[in-house]
Amino acid sequence: MPEGLFFPVIETERLSLKPLAINDAESLLEIFSDPEVMRYWNTPPWKALQDSLDFINASNDSMQRQESLVLGVYLQSTGELIGKCMLFSYDAESKRAEIGFGLGHAAWGKGYINEAGEALIQYGFSVLGLRRIEAEIDPDNQSSAKTLEKLGFSREGLLRQRWEVNGIVSDSAMYGRLKSDHPKP
Repeated sequence: MPEGLFFPVIETERLSLKPLAINDAESLLEIFSDPEVMRYWNTPPWKALQDSLDFINASNDSMQRQESLVLGVYLQSTGELIGKCMLFSYDAESKRAEIGFGLGHAAWGKGYINEAGEALIQYGFSVLGLRRIEAEIDPDNQSSAKTLEKLGFSREGLLRQRWEVNGIVSDSAMYGRLKSDHPKP
């Protein structure tokens, strides 16, 4: 496994965030083939194991090129993969990236996104040298909006009719958090 800034292992109280491996493909498919998990994504639910394998390979290639950071979210207690988190659209010169998360339905409502999210945000600010982290969500996704606000993001705007997935057109709410918004204690 390559090492360095784009292949970290980040430990939190209950979670390990680390690069996805090929043997995670079945667990990933189980999570991201669920229409409820994918309800607000800009892609349809995954259908086959190949979707997972393609995602893992593309993620690791993107990390090799230092274009994104895609980490599995694992429970420390069992090693179970419960989702993924990402810093993507990384722009080193502008010191910005977008953040994204996806958790399996069974892991919802347990505070895992806040825990993983803050750890990933701090990694982005302190290790990758980011000044700004952005998030784009469907404005109807109230749980993601609340989570982003808990993580210190501010809603900055609305992009109307931004996406069309399976014939459904949706807007995007844009959120941002600056390193200077929340100085480290």
